Order: sequence, then structure tokens, then C-alpha cells
Amino acid sequence: MLKKWFRLVKSVSASMLGVQSQKSYEEDFTEQSAVPFVVTGIVLVIVFVVSLILLVSFLV
Repeated sequence: MLKKWFRLVKSVSASMLGVQSQKSYEEDFTEQSAVPFVVTGIVLVIVFVVSLILLVSFLV
């Protein structure tokens, strides 16, 4: 279970940075539905935005 979760986060993070290979992309969506990827992506974007807000408020 933890291994699947780590792979999901790794895949979404690579996609967000634009470095995921086409092979990995195809493997992800043939094995699973898109829903876990969308939910993980939303959570990671929220964490990213909140961390940027905190960083800026800490520095200013």
C-alpha cells in the first residue's frame, strides 16, 4: 500500500515538473483510474501554494 502511494506521488510530482516519460505516463493510466492522480495532484498543488505563501510571509 505504501509503495503504491509513493509511486503515485512520484508520478504526479514528475508530471507537475514536466519530466515524466511517456512510458511511465502510459503505465500509470493503464494500471489505474485517473481519480487518484487528480486527487493527489490537487493536494500537491495546495501544499505547494501554501508553502510558498508561508515562505514569502516569513521572509517579508
